[in-house]
Amino acid sequence: MQPFELTLAAAAKEMRAKALSPVELTESVLARIEAVEPEINAFSNVTVELAARAAAGAEREIAGGRYRGPLHGIPIGVKEIYDMAGVVSTSSSRVRARYMPERDSAVVAKLRQAGAVVVGRTHSHEFAYGVVTPQTRNPWRPDRIAGGSSGGSAAAVAVGACMVGLGSDTAGSIRIPAALCGTVGFKPTYGRVSRTGVTPFSWSLDHAGPLTRTVEDAALAMNAMAGYDPSDPGSADVPVPDFSATLDGGVSGTTVGVPVNFFTERVDPEVSKAVEAARALLADLGLRLREVRLPLADEVMATEFAILQPEAASYHRQMLREHADLYTNDVRQALEAGASVLAIDYLDAQRKRALIRQQWRELFDDIDVLIAPTVPVAAMDAGRPEVTWPDGVTEDPVQAYIRFSAPANLAGLPALSVPCGFTTTGLPIGLQVVGAPFAEATVLRVGHAYQSAADWPMWPPRHDPRKAVRASAVSGSDSFRM
Repeated sequence: MQPFELTLAAAAKEMRAKALSPVELTESVLARIEAVEPEINAFSNVTVELAARAAAGAEREIAGGRYRGPLHGIPIGVKEIYDMAGVVSTSSSRVRARYMPERDSAVVAKLRQAGAVVVGRTHSHEFAYGVVTPQTRNPWRPDRIAGGSSGGSAAAVAVGACMVGLGSDTAGSIRIPAALCGTVGFKPTYGRVSRTGVTPFSWSLDHAGPLTRTVEDAALAMNAMAGYDPSDPGSADVPVPDFSATLDGGVSGTTVGVPVNFFTERVDPEVSKAVEAARALLADLGLRLREVRLPLADEVMATEFAILQPEAASYHRQMLREHADLYTNDVRQALEAGASVLAIDYLDAQRKRALIRQQWRELFDDIDVLIAPTVPVAAMDAGRPEVTWPDGVTEDPVQAYIRFSAPANLAGLPALSVPCGFTTTGLPIGLQVVGAPFAEATVLRVGHAYQSAADWPMWPPRHDPRKAVRASAVSGSDSFRM
């Protein structure tokens, strides 16, 4: 096994035992990037010299007995919207082609303090405003989208080009690409992880979080990322637990909510079947299943966009006025649409959001977690990204993918996407685990129990380091067109 094939947890164990050096691991990951980047294009900038210096420093410290913890010497990818001192931070836009911050974002600073090695900047949909990440291709099928806006991080993690990819999630931008690329993606509770130094999309909906290959790795990343930050107005001053401590605590007696509405509408039958099988496996592990009806379901999408669009337009107002020609057409048009939202409509949406937040949080008076699909359909065709359902309704990626992820953003709830199988065409399917506010440990424990029991393949066949064969492209499902 080559070092880049290790999970974060396994690599950390070997480095702590001095059986693997940070330099050896980083060199392996950089070689992997060089091998897969021509096809995947997950990175906007591979920071080879920066990574080499950080890895050498980590090696000296560990050799000298100054081991900082599980992130020490671990290669990570940083999404373009996170500031990095002395490194161009473009937000994947020509508008910021020359923007070079003087200091790190709070999360990057924490991870560097923990000893992490930044191997590069990962692609985002421009200013995180989209769910495609057009620069990046899906590692399982390069003719399919990687999802977004954290598509670069998801794709990089999926092929072993980093062990943690930083993401942001305003309407699903961590969980969507995680589901489409077959990785784990974790959006913590609103306020749990600082957004200082992360380019805003929608300040009242933005979350920062990790993408990893395993739930255990996500917990280790969260241990380094989480914490109160007074410079972030949305940051929550609440105690931070050890998210890894209870991962193996078992799930017997945990109550799982099974939606009878909302997550059951316009879903690929293959996705529904995979999620049902995941629930059955969880029941075998001792979890109790309870049907729940989700409140205000018909209000979710309208409320999400009535908040997201004007908040984004507000942040971009001056840049759009001065550099409209530098934005991509889809993002510029979306920002212009947001600028036309009336203040009264925005305030009405915030009131509606308060009701959604209250009633969705009350669900967890009777359940521990909610289990549902992460997205209703697997990765769409990159050349024509849309899905037409049997009832004749056609949805683009924004409409289709955000439907199932928006509630956790509106309610500020922790939500995890974990792989739960594949379509007949070999595309990954994601299982979403949603929990009560600040119950990240419970969400991660359930996700870890499922992932450990299910043991789905992690490597895309065409990029499996253990195989020389390349997977061939296959046709789409007959149940719908995409």
